[in-house]
Amino acid sequence: MKLASFKAGKTESYGVVVEGGIVDLGKKFGKKFPTLRAALAGMGLAKLKAAAKGKKPDVKNGKFSWLPVIPDATRIWCVGVNYREHRAETGRPDTAHPTIFMRYAYTQMGHEQPMLKPKESERLDWEGELAVIIGKKGRRIAREDAMKYVAGYACYNDGSVRDYQRHTSQFGPGKNFVGTGGFGPWMVTSDEQKDIVRQTLTTRVNGEVKQQATIDMLIHDIPQIIAYISIFCPLEPGDVIVTGTPGGVGAARTPPEFMKAGDVVEVEITGVGLLRHTIKEA
Repeated sequence: MKLASFKAGKTESYGVVVEGGIVDLGKKFGKKFPTLRAALAGMGLAKLKAAAKGKKPDVKNGKFSWLPVIPDATRIWCVGVNYREHRAETGRPDTAHPTIFMRYAYTQMGHEQPMLKPKESERLDWEGELAVIIGKKGRRIAREDAMKYVAGYACYNDGSVRDYQRHTSQFGPGKNFVGTGGFGPWMVTSDEQKDIVRQTLTTRVNGEVKQQATIDMLIHDIPQIIAYISIFCPLEPGDVIVTGTPGGVGAARTPPEFMKAGDVVEVEITGVGLLRHTIKEA
């Protein structure tokens, strides 16, 4: 099942992606569960799947625009330097625990929405990543139980404004400009993607491959990340964990390469989807 958030006219909603469009579950459940995050918490995947079973699309392709998968995410945890090639190109040492920083929901945009290059910088970089969406509450989760808490997976582009990221040792400023966090088009539920570590992540800019790696190349894998975060923060349905980017970022190239207005950046993960944005001056 593919779950998505979308906008049709002036109405924001969520539903199940089917051939030809979307089954609008927000129309049916929106008074009680106004967003996909609320529906994951209040209904769960099984009830959402049952509600859309055998249904034809309520909103046809071309009649809606994509929103970030979880537009109102309370917490977006990002994992830094989590592929060895990327760690090597940044010159950062190995760490026993994941490097964690926060991104905020206002920074995100959906599939085919413009990624905004801020006027304050010429150093907007791509970072293709796998996003993990949490499906149920948990605290101090054991590593061996961690995957039971995953609702699904999506593509993410953790667009990074490198000069602001490097003003100090804290990543936050460079990761939280408006319109720099691509998230979508949808989430593929975990019951339908059980071999996520075998999938390949590819980032392309104007059709040229810039990054490529399989998910099993993560230094700190998904169970470890979930277990670690859940020690200090109770996880909730709709929380998002962005797991890290492979080697090949623009800042590490010789000479460095950064995105400019008109560029098209794509993040594709086999078995999950393809996320696309055109760069626009803010």
